[in-house]
Amino acid sequence: MRTLLIDHHAHLTRTIQGALEDCGFAVDVARTLDEASTAFCCASYHILLLELVMPDGDSLPWLAQLRSNGHSVPALIMSSVDDLEKRIAIFNGGADDFLRKPFCTEELIARMRAILRRSTQITDPTLAFGNLQFDPIGRQVFVEGQAVKIARRELCILEHLLNRAGRTVPRAQLEDSLYAFDDEVSANALEVGIYRLRKNLSQSGATLRINTARGIGYILELTDAPSA
Repeated sequence: MRTLLIDHHAHLTRTIQGALEDCGFAVDVARTLDEASTAFCCASYHILLLELVMPDGDSLPWLAQLRSNGHSVPALIMSSVDDLEKRIAIFNGGADDFLRKPFCTEELIARMRAILRRSTQITDPTLAFGNLQFDPIGRQVFVEGQAVKIARRELCILEHLLNRAGRTVPRAQLEDSLYAFDDEVSANALEVGIYRLRKNLSQSGATLRINTARGIGYILELTDAPSA
């Protein structure tokens, strides 16, 4: 899931970015609200993480403007401020959650996943297709109950395809969700990831396959389904 992290504290953003990337999130960092506006215009995000007080202003009016423009992307506010009136203003301003600094990254990630489940109306986070099950919280894949080791990048591809199993996922949509602006991505990075994931699925005995919709993208189907 692609995340926009809006915070000007360099050490904290590095820590959060690293933790999120380890859990399969693609993360863009904006250190001012102006940078955040530019990033938001250039990419689609699944969730926003906002420091309350930014160098160029309070993030609440910025978020309120997003909401007034019809953007419903989930937002979590982070701040050392713990005043009751301010917390109420944060929720009334369009935030989906509030997390007081300092915090542990495990709690942040748990809150993010809870927000994302609510926003997509998912009650059971486990994804299953054929004989494969994927636990997005523990980042584990099982085939017939046996754990299968899949590299982080291929795991992100699998998660995205599982969320849209049986439907063609455009190539551009996959790339947009998987890679942040600062990622060094080769021209065939997605093809390499798909190739490795196909190999993993085949070797593990998974009853699903990734078919190519030429010129469009990829579709995850059961092995007994007709080829795309």
